[in-house]
Amino acid sequence: MWRTRIAMLVLLSAFAVSGLPFRESLMSPSSVAEQATGPTYLGFDLNTYPGDAALPVLRKTFSFAGYWLSVPPGAKENNWVGKRQRMLSEKFGFLILFSGPQSSELKSSTQASSRGAADASKAASAAKKDGFPAGAIVFLDIEEGGRLAPKYHAYIRAWVDALARAAYRSGVYCSGMPVNDGPGVTITTADDIRKNLGKDDLAYFVYNDACPPSPGCVVPHNPPPPSASGIPYAAVWQFAQSPRRKEFTVHCAATYNRDGNCYAPGDAAHDWFLDLNSATTPDPSNGRDGQR
Repeated sequence: MWRTRIAMLVLLSAFAVSGLPFRESLMSPSSVAEQATGPTYLGFDLNTYPGDAALPVLRKTFSFAGYWLSVPPGAKENNWVGKRQRMLSEKFGFLILFSGPQSSELKSSTQASSRGAADASKAASAAKKDGFPAGAIVFLDIEEGGRLAPKYHAYIRAWVDALARAAYRSGVYCSGMPVNDGPGVTITTADDIRKNLGKDDLAYFVYNDACPPSPGCVVPHNPPPPSASGIPYAAVWQFAQSPRRKEFTVHCAATYNRDGNCYAPGDAAHDWFLDLNSATTPDPSNGRDGQR
């Protein structure tokens, strides 16, 4: 995914490595492995569908994959449409995504509410057309970090309510990285949304690629649990992005490819640069409709 660069100082002191080497620090008693309360699963997301031939290769490593219902941020078209059955044939789980607006596109809370309801209707129609079952979770992709404007919260509330009327559940993809919010105060976008919405059933897909807590561009046998992102209620954690963001990944730079991207172990030609995710279920959006 493309991330909007925000002019805010990210609080890295909370993620500073102690005197231990990086790999050794990850094995401390508070390591992500010991924080897990159950199995975790590895997934990826990618703006461009990698092709039918890529799916068997990727399935050897990943349990689930991002699936766009809208044109992804920064892209001109959506070529994931119509690929659900092909992915089901490879037994992939789903992380269903829909691109949200930028704040500059929302002119007022009233207009934002109308836009949220309309976008939810589009997302529900696209989900139904591709065969996703009622109750599947659609994650709204929010590309801005820090505290969101009131009009954006109005958009999210309308999105959640309209999607529920269409028999789908809501989730958000948002930042789980602390940023300055005044003297001695920090905030994450995830916490800001949770405080303003008060929706217990909203699922959170958070990104935090700062190393640590992120292990970097690695494909672990036991992926770190989403709670290790720093957001205890997260359902999914995006712990690596392609290309890597140098300001956050100094301590794990060696885990990325020389070109700065993440690739699947079976991708010798480096055809598909990926974002890496972990979840507590192999189907975070419940998009399989009972199929295994």
